[in-house]
Amino acid sequence: MKKIILVFSLFLIGFSVQSQEVKKKKSAKITFEVDGICGMCKKRIETAALKTKGVKFAIWSVETHQLNLILDERKTDVATVQQNILAVGHDVFDADDKKVVATTEAYNSVHPCCKYRDEEIILDHNGDLKKQKKQ
Repeated sequence: MKKIILVFSLFLIGFSVQSQEVKKKKSAKITFEVDGICGMCKKRIETAALKTKGVKFAIWSVETHQLNLILDERKTDVATVQQNILAVGHDVFDADDKKVVATTEAYNSVHPCCKYRDEEIILDHNGDLKKQKKQ
């Protein structure tokens, strides 16, 4: 009788632990903001995201600065994707809408026409980087 109670207890404990696991989605849809200014920025941002293992889809809008992703949460997370984008020189906005700035070295590696922090470059692109002012 003690063995039956022990086995049953272990079964219930194992079942309750399993039910508390957070299920990670195979195709999670994520959106966050990334600073950039032109088509070259678009290509760089999307490539950095897609090179992250687990990212299935990435598209960045020049107009809205929104990066839309579909990723496998079992293989990667949003922070990893954001780190890869920061590494290629683009600032991102985290879940709390706080700006995370790329290192100076990474930012300086972008093409001169992609210097989205420079007011002159913004004006050369017809002022399309209105989101850049958010800090």
